[in-house]
Amino acid sequence: MTEGMFSNVKYLSINKKDEDWGLTVTTAGFQSIGPHAAYPPVGHPSRYWFQPATGRVLPEYQIIYVTAGEGVFQHRAGKTPLGPGSLLLVFPGVWHSYSPRPDIGWDTYWIGFYGAFPDHLATKLFFTPGQPVLDIGLSAELVTLFTTAIELAKQQKTGYQQALSGMTMHVLGMAYYMMKNALFDDKEITSKIEKACMIMRDHPGGEVCLQDIAVSLNMSYSWFRKTFRRYTGLSPAQYQLQIKLQKAKALLVSSSRSVKEIAYLLDFESPNYFASFFKEKTGLSPLAFRKTSHGKPSG
Repeated sequence: MTEGMFSNVKYLSINKKDEDWGLTVTTAGFQSIGPHAAYPPVGHPSRYWFQPATGRVLPEYQIIYVTAGEGVFQHRAGKTPLGPGSLLLVFPGVWHSYSPRPDIGWDTYWIGFYGAFPDHLATKLFFTPGQPVLDIGLSAELVTLFTTAIELAKQQKTGYQQALSGMTMHVLGMAYYMMKNALFDDKEITSKIEKACMIMRDHPGGEVCLQDIAVSLNMSYSWFRKTFRRYTGLSPAQYQLQIKLQKAKALLVSSSRSVKEIAYLLDFESPNYFASFFKEKTGLSPLAFRKTSHGKPSG
């Protein structure tokens, strides 16, 4: 059985140097579970094997990618159905369980890992235990990453852990990218937000107010602000300030306008507010930035 069932499954040995890298891979694998087959198949190490009825708690993260079949993921908040294109992110110390539909089975790829890098992503809420299932769809690129990782894990050549670490980071990055963009399958909404960005870039001084931009796009301002933040990661006001900052830098470098003139040109409340804002964002006063950009000492 098990030789064929586990031919694409590897559990890895780890040394201190591997852990110093920041992300250490513990396991990588692929298994195809047929209809009415026992699940999970016997042969996994005891720390990973579990009964779906009772679940388990792992000391590490795992990414599980379903590419065929159907199943269910259980966590403390309830049950979530799984199908082709579902990606699970299991967190260390969090109870969970998952299994294929007995009458259908499924195909899954996975990578297990731990380290400072994934801990940082969790701390900064790029991924959270409250959203363990990401419906990102089927991706040939992700499948290629998983299969390449499995081959690296099987060969275990010098430096393979660091290569696996990079591939796992790539998988996480792709998952995040696909998750964020799945929110914007509506091309009309995407087009409207991109048009709003263009309007703000064309009017860096804020000549067109944000409420008027929302009206021109046939959106209420509250909906526009919420959707804009989800799409760009910034509120419209924050995005507009960033554009003003970029324009201010360009004017300081390429024109002879005074700081006061630039402040009023870009519709800042006052030259003092502009100077304070500029220093907060760049670490330099407008005049110091101008001198530095022209190759002159600021002192």
